[in-house]
Amino acid sequence: MKKNSAVPAVFCVMTALLAGSCGARKTDPAVEAVTVRLLTDATGIDDKSFNAAAWRGILEFYGDTWDNAARRGKNYDVIAIPSEDMYTSIIRQVTEEGCGLIVATGFTFTGPLETVAAENPDQHYMIIDVDTIGLPNVLQAVYAEHEGSYLVGAAAALKAKADGIPNPGFGFIGAVPGAVITKFEVGYVQGILSVIPGARIVDTYFDNWGAPALAKSQAKDWFDDGIYAVYSASGENGLGTIAQAKEYRSEGKNVWAVGSDLDQYEEGLYGEKDSAVLTSMLKRIETSLVYALNAEKNGTFKGEVITFDVEADGVGYSASNPALTADIKNSLETMRKQIISGEIKIASTYAEAKRIYGFPPYLKALDN
Repeated sequence: MKKNSAVPAVFCVMTALLAGSCGARKTDPAVEAVTVRLLTDATGIDDKSFNAAAWRGILEFYGDTWDNAARRGKNYDVIAIPSEDMYTSIIRQVTEEGCGLIVATGFTFTGPLETVAAENPDQHYMIIDVDTIGLPNVLQAVYAEHEGSYLVGAAAALKAKADGIPNPGFGFIGAVPGAVITKFEVGYVQGILSVIPGARIVDTYFDNWGAPALAKSQAKDWFDDGIYAVYSASGENGLGTIAQAKEYRSEGKNVWAVGSDLDQYEEGLYGEKDSAVLTSMLKRIETSLVYALNAEKNGTFKGEVITFDVEADGVGYSASNPALTADIKNSLETMRKQIISGEIKIASTYAEAKRIYGFPPYLKALDN
């Protein structure tokens, strides 16, 4: 499984810090026998979104907390990789460390992880948001983001109706366009249109997960142009959207941010209980991490594709904000049950969504 490879100098500090994590495994208790390394893009686990959710799953498995990561450096750790051209080399380096499980967060890791996994059939890997790697040592976790996004889109539209907003508009900010982020956008738009047919929709993509200043500027422009709510499915970029919504709501303007991945209610607080985040699409990445780590612990790990949907509690919406009234939550719960029963059917691709009457044909979403 181990291979010799030249390691760039940038890895030296990482290797020194992590050398003790995975070289020797404890055998008792069973949880402490499991070792894992989380690999993220440059934004790391402080994005308060996608990567943070994966980290929380690891902490949950070991019984640690964000503030007390007692087994970090022993059983688990994280590497935020500065650029995509380093992915393959770092995955190879971490493989040589001998961890039980290596987890990569996101579809940008697909090619590099598939290459290294094929070279190391005895190493266990997990990748999030990918279902195209047909290797027996790679567990692939995918999510029904379109289902959760439908619910937060409906929540924003229901709130606009409750507020009596005439002709409300809704915005979407994505990071790197592709099939995964398209599920967020088309689900969100379908949820909005189920409540307000013909609602104005605007969208943009940044080809970047770590540009919150750009998101803040875009959200400001849209809010100034009458957009009522902006949903960001773009990692750290979402913090910029939330920051602008906080700024405007503190000035008395009726605009909202919609969060993603984690419940971002607290990130939106601008008063003791006032938050600019109306709701968040909960993508429970932590659930899939716990699943994989339990499989590693129990000796049942295998290459498979697992889909985490509304029915499996893999996606959903947050109801932390009191502005999400009982009437709105009751409507959302009805919709959630209808999604599970199949009464509500939600397109997951742009090609499919464009066949729905009234769905906007001008969005920047891409299916590939």
